[in-house]
Amino acid sequence: MNQFAQKLVELDQFHFESRRSTMKFWLGIALVLLVFAQSKASIFQRTFKRLHDEPPLPSNQNRADIVQTLWIEQKLDHFDEAETRTWQMRYMLNDALYQSGGPLFIYLGGEWEISSGRITGGHIYDMAKEHNGLLAYTEHRYYGQSKPLPDLSNENIQYLTVNQSLADLAHFITTIKATHEGLSESKVIIVGGSYSATMVTWFKKTYPDLVAGGWASSAPLFAKVNFVEYKEITGQSIELMGGSACYKRIENGIAELEDMFATKRGGEVKALLKLCEPFDVYSDLDIWTLFSEISDIFAGVVQTHNAGQIEGVCQQIMAGSSDLIGVASFLLDEFAESGGKCYDLSYDGITGVLLDTNYNGNIMRQWIFQTCNEYGWYQTSGSRDQPFGTKFPVTYYTTMCADLYGSKYSNEFITNQVSTTNAYYGGLTPGVENVYLTHGQLDPWRAMGIQDADQATILPEYAHCKDFNSISSSDSAEMKASKERIAELVREWVK
Repeated sequence: MNQFAQKLVELDQFHFESRRSTMKFWLGIALVLLVFAQSKASIFQRTFKRLHDEPPLPSNQNRADIVQTLWIEQKLDHFDEAETRTWQMRYMLNDALYQSGGPLFIYLGGEWEISSGRITGGHIYDMAKEHNGLLAYTEHRYYGQSKPLPDLSNENIQYLTVNQSLADLAHFITTIKATHEGLSESKVIIVGGSYSATMVTWFKKTYPDLVAGGWASSAPLFAKVNFVEYKEITGQSIELMGGSACYKRIENGIAELEDMFATKRGGEVKALLKLCEPFDVYSDLDIWTLFSEISDIFAGVVQTHNAGQIEGVCQQIMAGSSDLIGVASFLLDEFAESGGKCYDLSYDGITGVLLDTNYNGNIMRQWIFQTCNEYGWYQTSGSRDQPFGTKFPVTYYTTMCADLYGSKYSNEFITNQVSTTNAYYGGLTPGVENVYLTHGQLDPWRAMGIQDADQATILPEYAHCKDFNSISSSDSAEMKASKERIAELVREWVK
């Protein structure tokens, strides 16, 4: 930013000979500012996308299948008869395996844009093939191309709730069964991963007669404002796969960064991590934003872990000459993926992204609204049993809710909304039948799900939503047994 400011001074001293050159100058400045603004957002968006992206697509794809992209009319508000507005929800359909009377398999979209590869391969495809089933993939309102209203203003985003989305699904099921040839008496199986696995469970509770059964992979079911367990399990998974020395180095390196701020050496942190000028070393909100983002970068490594991934990061960190240098060099490599000569990790930087009410492919504004309005799930530093320090408290996240969506989103309001969600859907005792629950042992989200071995299957050394591929020789014994179990259950459900 200093170089940028100096450049402006130099350009201001330059004598422009014509109006045209003056216009070119200001156009150039506007473009520089635009690029600069975009680079500020990119680290936040990249990290967020890694944590909230569509679950990994199956590696075995049947590319000859033709997937149709279709649309269905939905009510804007299913629960207000006076509200007559409607909108078009996108879904995808693969009928390559279908024979009249076969079951309907629906993969539920979550907080991401749907893609055809979800229903052209993997274990759900294999089960549909066995039963001559029709494959569908529904897109969640306000995500992808499913846009109930023209923008994401605070007024318009209020219709983004899970109960509205579940009602969308109910309308989809009843409509397609009534209109698609040979489906009227078919059994329905729903499948989801992460938030859409939550939806599988809650749909079976809310509309039990519309589906025969469901498979919920990595489903958080208990809404909680101060979700300290997330970063605890993130740390545990790093220690399990990468070793205790790696865990300790991360803990020590981040503690040293915190201490530098506490002892008025924040300028050194700013230089070390190449933070852009807007970052205020004396601002709690800026410091909280930085440490929240650092912890989320590590969470992204763990939540998306494939064989060797955590171990590789730990090797890189351990190669540093000290705890601080090891952690900082890893973070700088991650920051550099987003481009730019410096990195804006300020509170204004992240809220600037989140206050954009346009549909721009970035789903941060939508998902964070859902957390403020229904779930909480703020992955805070409220526990000492994690290596990421103390500087991303729950206050950081609740403050952001009010700044983004209005003053009504106070601590008390958010807490009440979360309590309402648990009361309505049952938290860890949803009281549903015929839903098969799976979790990866390494997945930090499993803490908000059912982990009782009598009710759920925990897959050792797997992470988030890693069980959708076809059964293969690379599966662990536990993974293979789990996939065989859901296939067996589906055979019972579709009889």
